Amino acid sequence: MCGIVGIWDFRQGSDKISKGLIESMRDALAHRGPDDAGIFIDEKYNLAFGHRRLSIIDLSARGHQPMANDSRELWITYNGEIYNYKEIRSELVFLGCKFKSDSDTEVALKAYEKWGIKSVRKLNGMFAFAIWDKRREKIFLFRDRAGVKPLYYYFKDGLFLFASELKAFHKHPDFKKEINPDGLALFLQLGYIPAPYVIFRNTYKLLPGHYLEIDRNKDFKETRYWDIMDYYSGKQMDKSEEEVEKELEAVLIKSFKSRMVADVPVGVFLSGGIDSSVVAAILQSHSSDKLKTFTIGFNESGYNEAPYAKKIARHLGADHHEFYCDWKDAFNIIPNLPEIYDEPFGDSSGIPTYLVSKIAREKVKVSLSADGGDELFCGYPYYWKIGSIYRKLRKIPKPLLSFSASVLSLIPQEFAETVYNIFLSKDKDAKEKFLKLKEILRQKELGNIFKIIISYWQEEEIKKLLKIKYDSCDIFSNEFARAMDLENISQMQSVDFKTYLCDDILTKVDRATMAAGLEGRDPFLDRDIIEYAAKLPLKFKYRNGESKYILRKILYKYIPKELLERPKQGFGIPIHKWLREDCQGLLKQYLSYSRIKEQGIFNEEYVKRYLENYLQGRSNNGHKIWFLLMFQLWYEKWM
Repeated sequence: MCGIVGIWDFRQGSDKISKGLIESMRDALAHRGPDDAGIFIDEKYNLAFGHRRLSIIDLSARGHQPMANDSRELWITYNGEIYNYKEIRSELVFLGCKFKSDSDTEVALKAYEKWGIKSVRKLNGMFAFAIWDKRREKIFLFRDRAGVKPLYYYFKDGLFLFASELKAFHKHPDFKKEINPDGLALFLQLGYIPAPYVIFRNTYKLLPGHYLEIDRNKDFKETRYWDIMDYYSGKQMDKSEEEVEKELEAVLIKSFKSRMVADVPVGVFLSGGIDSSVVAAILQSHSSDKLKTFTIGFNESGYNEAPYAKKIARHLGADHHEFYCDWKDAFNIIPNLPEIYDEPFGDSSGIPTYLVSKIAREKVKVSLSADGGDELFCGYPYYWKIGSIYRKLRKIPKPLLSFSASVLSLIPQEFAETVYNIFLSKDKDAKEKFLKLKEILRQKELGNIFKIIISYWQEEEIKKLLKIKYDSCDIFSNEFARAMDLENISQMQSVDFKTYLCDDILTKVDRATMAAGLEGRDPFLDRDIIEYAAKLPLKFKYRNGESKYILRKILYKYIPKELLERPKQGFGIPIHKWLREDCQGLLKQYLSYSRIKEQGIFNEEYVKRYLENYLQGRSNNGHKIWFLLMFQLWYEKWM
């Protein structure tokens, strides 16, 4: 995998882009590509590309980037893997194209040269790349369908920048580091910042399945070339269970095997859950060599999947490696998180993901994960829980709902805990659940209920928490509106695919693996699997309370059912225990009253009360405290 950067400076009278500047931006991404580096500068247009390379396919110097076509009118800086590049190359050779390397980068370049921007539709893989088309005087940025590979861009006062990670922008002296309040509010709400938002003003994430073009007149145009909704909303499959099982297994086998193509060693992250077990089982059954598998465990039993993974690996005959993580390991990683993730990032499982990536890197240079299985095959329990709440609310007469919401609104939040405990349950997070209940009763749309339930800091709380003004950004409403004709669960799946999967899960894995010098691949996010799964009727994904129905049927051909049957367990750390018992010093340091007040972003009284309640055991929502800590650490590093 690689790191890409670029500059197009339109400003009149600005200095010519120096070699030192583009190299500085490029080398901020050295961790993404420790094997090779290159730059390209077009002095006439005052633009430049930079590239850092992690050599995976065609390890020779012929794969050096930025790469030009024969006429040197097209230049590419590319990050990714195109898994069908050999088929595309054969088609191009048949059409008369000649190649100098065996790299997929040259295939992407020659495909663009032959077919233009339509060429991106042919690419099956993970990628983010830029092409300078001198003939058309345009730069094109492309991002893969699921958003596996990141791509940021910045434009202000005639300065255009792009890069794989934000840290490259900090190397440009004219990059303005201004916090975007809307991005901050979204982070507090979700624990990640969804595309196209970024923590900085005038800075954006290119949306997955889109390309951006900018010309010499500074005109921008962003175009969608692929959308999972086209497959959800199209004609659903009308096939028997036997046909679906046979076809899906064939698609999985083909797609998984394509992810093993590399000129370096490849391994698999194995959690012992359904998705990673499917990947490991299929790959091991089609290989005569022992598959290298990697797992991380915790001493706290409620978070430890390592024993299950070990049993699966033993059954498959894999070459298994495991590492147990304790709070000291996590504590040593926490100060590095702002460097790894660039933006405030609240998913605490980024810590074990980074640790398991470091372990895997000692044995392999590429590792496969199972991300996307939950979103595609209906793995998250909250899908049917939220769907159930929505259906029940629709049965209640609207006047009664409105009356109930009005009554709850009259109750001061200070008494919420008492009210909640009397009528519902004994719960330390009664105030927060009461707040959610109050908001849910006001809603009529599934999307609004979904947003409230998956959010951490609620809108009402964020208004009290933040001193700076922001605009509420509802990233879900448009997507739910487009999916309104689908079944409830399918609506949530499609929205999660375009938000949570891309900007939390895939961001976490990309940054963690790249920080360890490891290429991460996501076999479930093959174009053929995504499109096949989206066209499958819901009954094949969720049936009689069982998630991933058809995926389980396929898996049980390879692994006995009894090795896998257990409640779904998320990949995370014992954050509440560690924060209260082992990381109190960090919390008191970074969330201190004086620091918060001086900073001027958060309400210091509100933070003080919330932190005291948490540390004294009156609240259990450590995620919200963790988000604040992550922002403070990021702020200290980058602001």
